[in-house]
Amino acid sequence: MLQTVWVSSPGSWTLRESEHHHRGRRRSWRCRFLRTVIQHPCRRHVPRCPGKTRMLRKIQICLCFCFVSGILYEISLLSSCVFNYLPMSQHYLTPEQVLNLGKSIIFLETTERLEPPPLVSCSVESAARIYQDRAVILFMKGLTNETALDLNTSYAAFSLLSSMKNVFIFPLQMETVFQETPLLQWYNQVVPEQEKNWVHVSSDASRLALIWKYGGIYMDTDVISIRPIPERSFLAAQKSRFSSNGIFGFPARHKFVWDCMENFVLKYNGNIWGNQGPFLMTRMLKTLCNLTDFEGTEDHSCQNISFLNPQRFYPIPYPAWSRYYQVWDESPNFNHSYALHLWNFMNHNRKAVVAGSNTLAEKLYKAYCPTTYEDLIQNAKQRDFTRSEDDV
Repeated sequence: MLQTVWVSSPGSWTLRESEHHHRGRRRSWRCRFLRTVIQHPCRRHVPRCPGKTRMLRKIQICLCFCFVSGILYEISLLSSCVFNYLPMSQHYLTPEQVLNLGKSIIFLETTERLEPPPLVSCSVESAARIYQDRAVILFMKGLTNETALDLNTSYAAFSLLSSMKNVFIFPLQMETVFQETPLLQWYNQVVPEQEKNWVHVSSDASRLALIWKYGGIYMDTDVISIRPIPERSFLAAQKSRFSSNGIFGFPARHKFVWDCMENFVLKYNGNIWGNQGPFLMTRMLKTLCNLTDFEGTEDHSCQNISFLNPQRFYPIPYPAWSRYYQVWDESPNFNHSYALHLWNFMNHNRKAVVAGSNTLAEKLYKAYCPTTYEDLIQNAKQRDFTRSEDDV
């Protein structure tokens, strides 16, 4: 009597028969059986009627078509909503979902304010225009899920930014951001109320954790983008042999960023401004590279990290920051720059862009964030003019 047993083996199935059969008969039976299986894998289930066979094939084709169409429809839904900010809706994407798309442009607001000023709006808008294939994310500490519902109607800048297809605005939840990083222990021990530079220190820490986890580019909220940055792993030289942390980019899980977080904790001193920021980046870069002076507009490279020339982001150095708010006889072309840092930290007198002033900053707004310029600056001037007429 024939006993048939299926036995799983790597890459194949074999047929074992009882030993009392002749080897020749076993081989011929097996060959016939395998030929049948290979040629007609579902032979026992194929109807004898040709009409039914054709009908079943048509049904199978239709089902396959519907299945593929369904997948394509889901993909189209994701692509249509992935670059839209839909607060608290059914299709609302979480920060992780957006960040996991990769190559995000990340901005941080670590104060409690909820109304982004025009310079912040200009920075985000310019990045959204330059990097149209990337998610541009503004994290705000003062924002919570409860306040997200009313932001579009309450704040002009919020309504402006959230209408851009690739801009997302999320709450900044630091404890979540610092999970699985060396910064979590530091964050749990530090007392923000006792920190002299907490707004800056917490921003320095958050940008490191976000870039390490998800990769992408971090930018300060006073950086106006003017053309795409071609580098993937880079630091920005503020001057020769000194790195900024106002803009930098790395792939996710990059060792340099992890080492920076470890050094952040090891050498922490919140009383020294920049100790966890540009000074941190500079001292960590010096452990890898022999930094030299820049000559001309060339970039430096070390350990697969590009150290970009000061002309790329700081063609106007910080001692001359006020030149952005002056009228130029001939405006510079910034041909060697990817973005411009407007040094808002130095702007203690809070100089602002004024419609019709013809300053360099106004020209930059018109060129790289025209919606911000029109909605928040020109319209503000018109509203002020209308108010003054009403007062008269």
